[in-house]
Amino acid sequence: MYFLADNPAVYDSALKEQLEIRKLKGDDKELLNWEDTKRMKYSRNAVNETLRMAPASLGYFRDVIHDFNFAGYTVPKGWKIFLSLSTMHKNPKYYPNPDKFDPSRFEGNGPAPFTFTPFGGGPRMCPGNEFARHAALVFMHNLLIRFTWGKLIPKEKIIYNDAVSGPEHGLPIKLERRCHEPEIDAS
Repeated sequence: MYFLADNPAVYDSALKEQLEIRKLKGDDKELLNWEDTKRMKYSRNAVNETLRMAPASLGYFRDVIHDFNFAGYTVPKGWKIFLSLSTMHKNPKYYPNPDKFDPSRFEGNGPAPFTFTPFGGGPRMCPGNEFARHAALVFMHNLLIRFTWGKLIPKEKIIYNDAVSGPEHGLPIKLERRCHEPEIDAS
């Protein structure tokens, strides 16, 4: 909601995709299924870009399992290191113009391996990562096809409180039910 409100072109593209998926459903009351969420390629990219711009947590600690050198320093086995997601996800080497919300970063093969890890990586990856994305896509679908919204605090900052990110004032919005379904532009 936060980033879609600030990016009308992204909002329009995500809405168009969601309306096309809804149109494939025979009945307005028919629930989404796994196949429907697999069709949400653009929306999934927008969810990933949201996780890149405002990861749910600051990062995570890892134990160093063998000595290694980094930037001229030796980091010894047994030390703990902190991987900062907000720093890693905004590295201009991997994300040109890193402060710009751009879902196209996730098209094709997406970012280089281990440069985007909102749910960890390797054997310690969060087992609920696909469920979290699936839940976000179902929420996004229902929100986009049923409502419009606008931020009441347009320049509200994302902050970290107790290591969890969120809008500074809780994202107060003006929410309005759609009067009618928007037309889908076939072009």
